Amino acid sequence: MKIERSWGVLLHITSLPGEYGIGTLGDEAYKFIDLLSESGVSYWQILPTGPVSDSMKYSPYSSLSGFAGNELFINIDKIKEKEWFIDDKIAAPNIQDIPNIKEDSFVDFKTAEELTTNFIKLAHDNFIKHSQKEEMNEFNKFCIEHGDKWLNDYALYRVLAAKFDTYNWLEWDKDIALRNKESINSITDEFKDRLEFFKFAQFLFYSQWNDMREYANKKNIKIIGDIPIYMSMDSADSWSAQNILCIDYENMTPEFIAGVPPDYFSETGQLWGNPLYIWHNKNNDNNELNNELNEETYQWWKERVNHSLKLTDIVRIDHFRGFESYWSVKYGEKTAIDGEWLKGPGKKFFDRLAKDLGDLPIIAEDLGIITPEVKNLRDELSLPGMKILLFAFDQNNKNEYLPHNITNRECIVYTGTHDNNTANGWFYEQSISEDDRKYILEYLCMKDWSDFHLRLIREAMATLADLVIIPVQDILGYGAEFRMNTPGTIANNWLWKLTKNALNSENMAVYKRMAHMFSRIPEIPEQ
Repeated sequence: MKIERSWGVLLHITSLPGEYGIGTLGDEAYKFIDLLSESGVSYWQILPTGPVSDSMKYSPYSSLSGFAGNELFINIDKIKEKEWFIDDKIAAPNIQDIPNIKEDSFVDFKTAEELTTNFIKLAHDNFIKHSQKEEMNEFNKFCIEHGDKWLNDYALYRVLAAKFDTYNWLEWDKDIALRNKESINSITDEFKDRLEFFKFAQFLFYSQWNDMREYANKKNIKIIGDIPIYMSMDSADSWSAQNILCIDYENMTPEFIAGVPPDYFSETGQLWGNPLYIWHNKNNDNNELNNELNEETYQWWKERVNHSLKLTDIVRIDHFRGFESYWSVKYGEKTAIDGEWLKGPGKKFFDRLAKDLGDLPIIAEDLGIITPEVKNLRDELSLPGMKILLFAFDQNNKNEYLPHNITNRECIVYTGTHDNNTANGWFYEQSISEDDRKYILEYLCMKDWSDFHLRLIREAMATLADLVIIPVQDILGYGAEFRMNTPGTIANNWLWKLTKNALNSENMAVYKRMAHMFSRIPEIPEQ
């Protein structure tokens, strides 16, 4: 994957300045793209796009599906513009009629979820009553194209989760949990109309997503997506592809779960709770795993990567090191301390993916405990890794994240990611020792403490790296209260949202000038 010297921004869809309590694929997305284009930005990086739930505190990394889209991204106003949305007897909600919605810097997930779900129900009724043959054919075509791959299972999973009042399918009736064909057929017949609703919601999502992405590409903006390495236990994926997971069917629990040992973020490690994949086949004689890829697991992953690359231009694979080796913790442990490293699918997996899918525009999230073996895998695959400047200042002049040690162009430099504090929140508010602060000031040649975010972004822009990605919070110089996520915690994450016009041509002009100074605005060829 060849990337010209350029720069991009990190902002999730939900963090756009949406009117209905959340950012969506509406006008706010198109205005954001226009601003990026005007500012010489080439890349827009987002977080995973799958549907989220209150049970997982709306984390995009604990999605209900790796294939379905987040229904909360669907923009109400764009649906109102459709010719089939014409039934005056069904009142479409207006922003003025929703007292709980207010314009501030945080997403109101619950209100947005209720509002969006109710509106999609209205839209579905209108579509059934008033859509023309051509529009109905488009919907049917969508259902046929995606049905057997993921759509049918996702819709059924959502129906069953509502029926049993839990997304944890291991707690459902066992026949349905284990996908007894007769039981599944009976449920499918019983809830036919409800299944159609969830399929219609996905039809709306994909229609709006494809329009937005096409607009971005026309403006020479490429979208960088994100694939969490693990599927959530509470997901349509784990229910429909349970044969590729380490599941204890006798006790109806995961057998082993994912996480990471103690690291920079947590003294007890992070216990994610996701079920682990069965990456390798077992020997028939002793039932031990061998080095041969499990075919079912590989095929599922091939479909997942292929699907993601149809949605975005590049994908970042979260926790890339798990493909070299991964931390396995027995289900029931209270922390991630007691676990073991097991070998992942390695180069063999990616070589086969490249053979089946062609060029793989992938960014390796190579943060955390990175061994020489992980680096070798990344380099053998010629995948760009990530360099985080907030990890650089430990007074070790050989720290690989220090700008002067970034000698490889084929990497992505960030001031920070969604898992870090904001740059200003880290420097001004986090408990950094005075000695470390003096070191930072000296390294960055800062005479005083002002404008740390500007100085850090300038340092990122000046590096050799082909691509620099800056979180929008850092562009605006925001503090810790607007941090997106704190790893190892559940509450108060994923909430930050732009207010209208907070990001504008005036404050972006500073960074456009900076990007121009450091040759990060590629020339756009004439059409």
